[in-house]
Amino acid sequence: MIALLARDLRLAIRAGGGFGLGLAFFLILATLVPLGVGPDATLLRPIGPGILWLGALLACLLSLDRIFALDLEDGSLDLLATAPIPLEGVATIKALTHWITTGLPLTVAAPALSLLLFLPTSALPWLVVSLLIGTPALSWLGTFGAALTVGLKRGSLLLSLLVLPLYIPTLVFGAEVVRRGGDGLSVATPLALLAAITLGCVAVLPFATAAALRINLR
Repeated sequence: MIALLARDLRLAIRAGGGFGLGLAFFLILATLVPLGVGPDATLLRPIGPGILWLGALLACLLSLDRIFALDLEDGSLDLLATAPIPLEGVATIKALTHWITTGLPLTVAAPALSLLLFLPTSALPWLVVSLLIGTPALSWLGTFGAALTVGLKRGSLLLSLLVLPLYIPTLVFGAEVVRRGGDGLSVATPLALLAAITLGCVAVLPFATAAALRINLR
């Protein structure tokens, strides 16, 4: 499984569909919002947490259709389905690769980009914590959606329609953690709910993803 992870990381970096694309989109969104709304700190500060989390969500969405598409094109997906590694393990590695190449860079870059939205200093640690805890759920949910639509024509559009509603709880609780942290309020409840969503996705979705792959590969 470590060899599969290393292989997928190399392919993701070479394909250019994760690391660079997600960061570029995140930067563009964080730059365009102040230009469109106006550089007013009193206006941008309340909406900053939601904008940053929405940017992270959409940036993760950009590369979801490539999670299984490259393996399907070159026949590797059929080999992985018959390999000694269970498909649940393959699904976990695919989701982990997506998070390492997309979610983790976004988490690292978010504090710098938050300066464009005048986010208070007290909110920055909670921004990093919420993204670090919440973005894995985005990758695991996205991997499940990618497995459902693998091999379909115009699958990327259908994938977006399937995954976006599932992203809403993570978006709501992630932004609420940052908002409450910036205001000096308790973040225990939204942070616990955010962690519960991620843990549930990591525990359950590999099995659902593997089942979807088995159905689509028949």
